[in-house]
Amino acid sequence: MLTAALLCAVTVAGVTSCGGEGAASDVGKKGGQRAPALGPPAPTGAWASASGRTVHTSESVLQIVAHPDDDLYFINPEVGQALRSGRPLTTVFLTSGESDGVNAPRKHRPAHSPGDRATYAEARQNGIRAAYAEMVTGDRGTRWKRTVLRTAGGGRAELDTLSGHPHIRLVWTLLREAGSITAHRPHSLHGLWSGQVSTLDTQLTSSGPVPRASTYTREQLVRTLTGYLRTFRPTHIRIQDPTPGRLDRNKKYADHQDHFSGARFAQEALARYERDKKRPHFTVESYLGYFNGGLPHVLGGKAAEDKLRALDTYAWSDRNRTSCPHEAGCGDLKMVPRQQHQGWSHGIRHTSGDSTGWLSAGSGDSLRAFSVLDGRIAVRERRAGGAGGAGGWGAPELLPGTGIDPGLSPVRLADGGTAVFGTRTLIGPEPAGYSREVGFTVQQGGRTGSFGPWQTLGTPEPADAVGLSDISAPAVSVAPDGALTVVVRNSNHSLSARVQQPGGAWLPWLRLGGRAVHGDPAVGTDAEGRLYVVASTPKNVLAWFQKTPGGDLSGPVTTGLPPTTGPVRLQEDGDGVRLYFRAPRTGSVSTARLRGADLVRGIGAGAGTVPGTGTGASVIAPVKVTDLGGPGGYGPIGVSRLSGGDTLLAARTGRGDLATTVVRGTPGDAGASGAPGAPARPRWSSTGFLFAGTPSTSAVPSGGGVVAVTGLDGRLYWAPVGSGRAGGWRPA
Repeated sequence: MLTAALLCAVTVAGVTSCGGEGAASDVGKKGGQRAPALGPPAPTGAWASASGRTVHTSESVLQIVAHPDDDLYFINPEVGQALRSGRPLTTVFLTSGESDGVNAPRKHRPAHSPGDRATYAEARQNGIRAAYAEMVTGDRGTRWKRTVLRTAGGGRAELDTLSGHPHIRLVWTLLREAGSITAHRPHSLHGLWSGQVSTLDTQLTSSGPVPRASTYTREQLVRTLTGYLRTFRPTHIRIQDPTPGRLDRNKKYADHQDHFSGARFAQEALARYERDKKRPHFTVESYLGYFNGGLPHVLGGKAAEDKLRALDTYAWSDRNRTSCPHEAGCGDLKMVPRQQHQGWSHGIRHTSGDSTGWLSAGSGDSLRAFSVLDGRIAVRERRAGGAGGAGGWGAPELLPGTGIDPGLSPVRLADGGTAVFGTRTLIGPEPAGYSREVGFTVQQGGRTGSFGPWQTLGTPEPADAVGLSDISAPAVSVAPDGALTVVVRNSNHSLSARVQQPGGAWLPWLRLGGRAVHGDPAVGTDAEGRLYVVASTPKNVLAWFQKTPGGDLSGPVTTGLPPTTGPVRLQEDGDGVRLYFRAPRTGSVSTARLRGADLVRGIGAGAGTVPGTGTGASVIAPVKVTDLGGPGGYGPIGVSRLSGGDTLLAARTGRGDLATTVVRGTPGDAGASGAPGAPARPRWSSTGFLFAGTPSTSAVPSGGGVVAVTGLDGRLYWAPVGSGRAGGWRPA
């Protein structure tokens, strides 16, 4: 049944003024440790705080994609999650997606058909409207109001608003599409971005309200997108991957040229929007495109089925059983049958950094959180006074340096201060000026000092044209002698590293080797201080290892771990490291232990030593994997070891909300059936509210821990865990 929260009024700025209250519950309590007390799903992002008061948010989501269906393939199920929650959501489609104008299955194109681009573009719009209506109301036939929207770039776009749900909007910019994934198509988004053409025309649909075509220069398109941002005032923005890289086998683009070019236009508009002092704070997420189809399936069960249902509706897959009220057709027939979805229906991956180590605790249970807000590094601090206390968080401090990409890796330095590493996107006045760099900011004068300016470490990439600036977020480790090691995945799908010597000098980028690496690498150390580097491929997990602390990295070695669906998280575990990762399809949280001695044997079997170019052909013995369960889902896992040896975990569910658990004892023994004295299978608690980015966890000195996420409104939300403290989420 719809709650009153779903029926609240929403302004064009996307600000909700209502919310539902959820009663807190004591879930997962055992042995003095428990997950946060969590309420039922909150339709508008409002939930009961620890004090019993309802927390209200002003969340508004804006999505910018190149074609009709890019949102359903690459951003869903997060589209449906937001729609069903009652949050304001606006999707901007840059092109009409007119293709060759033939609306028929690709293998059954009518002979000698000239095609009708306006009619096919209209059919794709009808399919999108039906899919959105079904996700919101359950009825694909729910009507839409179609109007003309004058753009800030001087043209006209179409604005569709769902009847009875004025907070659900579709914006059609109607630009011409490239009509090819990689072929030379200068009259396209890619041609406009790269300077091959000075203007790009629009393609009208056969029944749309826009009366005449428009023409856009690059500057006019950036103004148009900036205007959308100022009109809809989003707090969370979703774009496609602006740096998808190239395929190893033929060096063609790994994604559609419209996808990454459209995302780069969105980035340039965001850079201008950042300077608008009247806007709300915002976060940004980017999504992997075509490359998803060749990676292990992320989604399974209901999440995958819900995504397929939306695609089926868009593709008008039941056209032989149902009538269509539209002359142009009710969907995109090129997209049927289901087998043609190429695995994209079972995948969703964020490409903007997967670090979960952005929350840390200090003396007196003080807390510090690092995030990217408004394209800048944001530092939030909570004064000492106990993790269970109320309030105490200061306003976010935005550090110098703009264009910072989501995903940060803070590390504690030898002097007690913190250095925060990440990547930054630089957009010059000319297309050739686009690049990304690795860099950092560091506290001046130790743990009580302020953070200094952004310092660049450059990039392992020779130029944007070579690999489309496809580098991962950095993984960073601090050696016992204070030396820093920064590791990134490069566009050759191998790893590169820079090392800072104890005296402060940085060595040049060097290659660690490896093949077919995707996603972000991860680093960790064992009890002896030896460094481990781990990276995933579509078929296995590779590892690099220091035989002695401070020595050269050797590897890669194929670990014997199964394929994973995302980044791996490492924790110290005696003479090895414990890994936490997701299982394909089920999304279950799994754990395994890597021992340094086993890696040494694998290295002796033939893997290379830095700066060698080993391929990871040597394999160590099979590794025991323990399934820690969970509600399924995707994305990285927040992990913290609590006092007493218990482990706090936080992860995204298949519904998109946060789930937490505390694993008692050794995680590798959890759920071991029949083992005397073995811990029971962990019980997970679900929060019911959606969030941006990744969850983070931290142990606190007085015992127990803290879980934190960034809401879709850009605010920090946190909850204490364990040691008898009251749970409950609260805003910073």
